Amino acid sequence: MKRFMLLAVSTVAFLLVGRAGAADTYGVDPVHSSALFRAKHANTGYVWGKFKEISGTFVLDDADVTKDSFEIEIPVDSIDANNPKRDAHLKSPDFFNSKQYPTIKFKSTSVTKGEGDALTVNGNLDLHGVTKPISLVVTLVGKGEFPPGMFRAGLDVQFAVKLTDYQIKGMPGGVGDEIRVVIDVEGVKK
Repeated sequence: MKRFMLLAVSTVAFLLVGRAGAADTYGVDPVHSSALFRAKHANTGYVWGKFKEISGTFVLDDADVTKDSFEIEIPVDSIDANNPKRDAHLKSPDFFNSKQYPTIKFKSTSVTKGEGDALTVNGNLDLHGVTKPISLVVTLVGKGEFPPGMFRAGLDVQFAVKLTDYQIKGMPGGVGDEIRVVIDVEGVKK
């Protein structure tokens, strides 16, 4: 019995050491992920909204962050700004034009190490039929195992985009040009 336990422990240790530094691929867990946005309304206050759906994958390589990568997709029709009339207006050609441009996409092109648990992630944001380069600070919130046998990693990114940069005309004076975005993703290792 002792030999069997020693063999089992040795095998597990060997597998763990062999995995050290290997890249891990995570699928976005839509139940534990959020995409929020904030817009200035009538130059007086802020209105928050969210997208109820988010998908994608990301790769984390503890040994070499330059091998990390990120791809996120958000269906525009999943928008929820807490008012059905406002949601319909945001989906209209005045804003996102969800019929013509149904998906918001981000795909990384390079990753470098930032301060602490932060990464500088450069990539392309495709919004409203316009693709533009953008640089994001992505923070690794943590890694863990829950439930047993299911390995997870969480990421946080906060940034701003200008509607006019993506040819979204909106409602000048009614809605501010700069939109603050907060995306928190939890991924499950594949």
